[in-house]
Amino acid sequence: MREHQTPAAGWTNPLRDPQDKRLPRIAGPGGMVIFGVTGDLARRKLLPAIYDLANRGLLPASFALVGYGRRDWSKEYFESYVRDAVTAGARTPFREHVWRRLAEGIHFVRGTFDDDAAFDRLAGTLAELDASRGTAGNWAYYLSIPPDNFPDVCHQLDRAGLAAAGPDNWRRVIIEKPFGHDLASARELNRIVNQVFPESSVFRIDHYLGKETVQNILAMRFANQLFDPLWNSHYIDHVQITMAEDIGLGGRAGYYDGIGAARDVIQNHLLQLLALVAMEEPIAFTPEELQAEKVKVLRATEAVRPLSKTTARGQYAAGWQGSHQVRGLREEEGFDAESTTETYAACTLQINSRRWAGVPFYLRTGKRLGRRVTEIALVFKTAPHLPFADTMTQALGANAMVIRVQPDEGVLMRFGSKVPGSTMEVRDVNMDFSYAESFTEQAPEAYERLILDALLDEASLFPTNEEVELSWRILDPVIEYWAGRGRPEDYPAGTWGPASADRMLARAGRTWRRP
Repeated sequence: MREHQTPAAGWTNPLRDPQDKRLPRIAGPGGMVIFGVTGDLARRKLLPAIYDLANRGLLPASFALVGYGRRDWSKEYFESYVRDAVTAGARTPFREHVWRRLAEGIHFVRGTFDDDAAFDRLAGTLAELDASRGTAGNWAYYLSIPPDNFPDVCHQLDRAGLAAAGPDNWRRVIIEKPFGHDLASARELNRIVNQVFPESSVFRIDHYLGKETVQNILAMRFANQLFDPLWNSHYIDHVQITMAEDIGLGGRAGYYDGIGAARDVIQNHLLQLLALVAMEEPIAFTPEELQAEKVKVLRATEAVRPLSKTTARGQYAAGWQGSHQVRGLREEEGFDAESTTETYAACTLQINSRRWAGVPFYLRTGKRLGRRVTEIALVFKTAPHLPFADTMTQALGANAMVIRVQPDEGVLMRFGSKVPGSTMEVRDVNMDFSYAESFTEQAPEAYERLILDALLDEASLFPTNEEVELSWRILDPVIEYWAGRGRPEDYPAGTWGPASADRMLARAGRTWRRP
């Protein structure tokens, strides 16, 4: 578990009572170095998020941003690059005075990841910014790079004296997924990073945990007495966690081919959602206590066997996405015509605890499905006795509570109600809470929240190395079972996955929700 670090000495925020969560959390003196700053993630998400934080007044005026890459870019050119990314992707209005203040602290260092001289130049640049900008030696290193490059970058940061924190400053590293490709590689990756940075200084980004509706799971569960008595195996029949996308994988072969949907989504996003749904109430709302409860859940979770009947995988074939005819995966640019990479993955998990004994958790994710949606559906058991004739309840299904993570953020409750008229007929109705309709405040984008949290040393939304390793322990048997079993089952683009996924639930008399 990570230990809480106090901010650098000399920095206090006179406007903020630490116990008053209504007041904005403003980062203290510091800066960020982005490795992989010329990549797609930095351009689309990271750079706009940093500007939006500055525009909201959540970064200090002296904040410094340093890009590191192989391109032969001057400071002026890099400023122009960042400005283009900001104007294209920022969610807040562009303000020239905010941009000018941010641009003063923007620098670029050219070099490769194994270049001693370049990292020495980086060290000189950061020392200069500490002196000129007042960043106080506080630096976060964002590794927006493939994991294969982590050893070189961590070694160079250590060699150049950039990793070790002093008594009055901090150094942190922010890591993008994937966190390995199996349990063994995840452990090795954690070992490499923790040789240089203590676990308390490592922030592993899972951008789904930065979404407002994901955090609302905790508020809804633990701030309301309404749900807690029902949140167990006495009332819940099963849980479905879905992350569906309607896009294909054209142009992403270099990253996706050979990885697949299970490693890309289930190991991180969906297992983290499962942990938040299933965890016990923490003693306090602190990073240490939240992480401890998630770890307990993951330790108790395992795949239900036999895997031949409790898992499913598929690969999208040509079909219709709305009104557009689209290609199958093996016809996409860069993919092998014999590719065995799954674009759809589903598995059945069980949690061996008193609260969840006998409640299956069905996790599924896929590309080129019917629509883009991420949701958690808790489906309740049917009433033990219905004092109605069968004809009165023909249109009545199981009660359900659906937490919509994206795109229509909110919570839906499905229950039975009498149809108006002279006869008794009970039919499903929905009671729908929508974030957009209930709040005027615009929720921060996930990367804004997570970058700010890393600068503030607020670790609640970042998986620990133990969580990462436990997630691989859960998923590895499924991936190993699929290995060597040929190509996944085809499913037409625009549908909801392969027939084997429907059979997976049908064996237990259940069906997937169609969002």
